[in-house]
Amino acid sequence: MNTTRRLLLSAAGFALALSVAPAHAQQGAAANYPTKPVRLIVPFPPGGGTDILSRLVATKLNEVSKWNVVPDNRAGAGGTIGIAEAARAAPTGYDMVMGQKDNMVVAPWLYKNLSFNPVKDFVAVAHVAYTPVVIVTRTESKFKTLKDVVDAARAQPDAITFGSPGNGTTIHLAGEIFKSAANIKIRHVPYKGSNAAMMDVLAGNVDLMVSSLPSAMAQIKSGKLRPLAVTSAKRSTTLPDVPTVAEQGYKDFDVSTWYGLFLPAGTSPEIVAKVNAEVNKLLAMPDVKQAIHDQGAEPQTMTPEQFGSLLKTDYEKWKGIVQASGATIE
Repeated sequence: MNTTRRLLLSAAGFALALSVAPAHAQQGAAANYPTKPVRLIVPFPPGGGTDILSRLVATKLNEVSKWNVVPDNRAGAGGTIGIAEAARAAPTGYDMVMGQKDNMVVAPWLYKNLSFNPVKDFVAVAHVAYTPVVIVTRTESKFKTLKDVVDAARAQPDAITFGSPGNGTTIHLAGEIFKSAANIKIRHVPYKGSNAAMMDVLAGNVDLMVSSLPSAMAQIKSGKLRPLAVTSAKRSTTLPDVPTVAEQGYKDFDVSTWYGLFLPAGTSPEIVAKVNAEVNKLLAMPDVKQAIHDQGAEPQTMTPEQFGSLLKTDYEKWKGIVQASGATIE
């Protein structure tokens, strides 16, 4: 063999070794993952629906899978601050985020200058739960039904207020879509998370609150809040006596939200598969199912591919909904 051919073969072998080594390294890292604490970014304040489900998942991963998952609340701007922080993280598997339809699907069409694209900057890892939105008022309120709200709003436009956990959330849009469907004017009051909105509706500072069921369930169960309607196509199994918006005269009204784990784009597929398998295993456990049901949500497992498809479908669907609503946020 001549010297030139020998050199070319040696160079080719070296190049092949370089290309294979990172793949083996990634597979090795995935096999041992996680070897250190995993930060779970929660893009809303403590106490709301996203926080409740995030801490449930983190606790069970710590207990059952023997991982060390640490929730980290990074609230603000309808959940987009926490999502943006997760998008900037290195794709190592050690920074994940509990995203939801609000900040992953709706907000990108509302906010004009977001630093992330949910479809391009993330990989969908594990769907956790879905839930209808609920319209509530304090028990002492004069509003007993949605019709009471509509009648009062038509008598005094803009006099009635409704709180939400923030601009740009599915929950905020559910209120706006209801306003449009009922052809009424009620005034939106955005808060920095569900807890602040909850305190004000209980105090009577706002008339109504549009909320995820997990955020409102404790106060509904305690009798302090009266649910007027759920916004899904079907009644909630947790609140079977509460009628849907559609049942109260607004045909085809259907707004719900979902929650799930995301990792930065570029994360090893092996790590994605491992997280998905562990979360899906937890969601099949009776005590976890019950805990999610107790919060008014429905556990639902998906593969990463199924969850990614849901993200893309909803992302495009809500573009039209937001544009039709005319809502924008600077």
